[in-house]
Amino acid sequence: MNQKCDFKSKIVSAEKAKEIVSAWQSQGEKVVFTNGCFDLVHRGHVEYLAKAAEKGSKLVLGLNTDSSVQRLKGPSRPIVDEDSRAVLLAALGFIDVVVLFDEDTPYELIKTVQPDVLVKGADYKPEDIVGYDVVTGRGGSVETITFVEGFSTTNIIEKISEEVKANLK
Repeated sequence: MNQKCDFKSKIVSAEKAKEIVSAWQSQGEKVVFTNGCFDLVHRGHVEYLAKAAEKGSKLVLGLNTDSSVQRLKGPSRPIVDEDSRAVLLAALGFIDVVVLFDEDTPYELIKTVQPDVLVKGADYKPEDIVGYDVVTGRGGSVETITFVEGFSTTNIIEKISEEVKANLK
């Protein structure tokens, strides 16, 4: 199979991600970690993830499982199942590894992976970001990225819902 088409191999377990990250770091790579639900992937997600990837040489994405998305977002979420979200995100060339996690926060995953840079949206203060202590404790950095205005999964769901309601009248 063409290596560019083998993106599904980027979806790995936490333990495999730990091995991969450790190997990258021993080769001098700067490993970035970010996480989220990424339900209904849209332009805002893609631009955020691309900016996160620019913070280092490798990007590891922690992806909430369906059950953790449901606990965080409510019983009607996720819209797109975890396997489909993982495949879609792994297909993005600037994401090097996708790891599903079932907890409400990625703290244990961050402790396992030990990234050099931790990235979240600018709606967080760096010191309030889950995993701040882990990453800064080993000399890494925690950075924030401003979201693209006007793009959110919740807004997309609301717009679809309004359209459906209007067409039912």
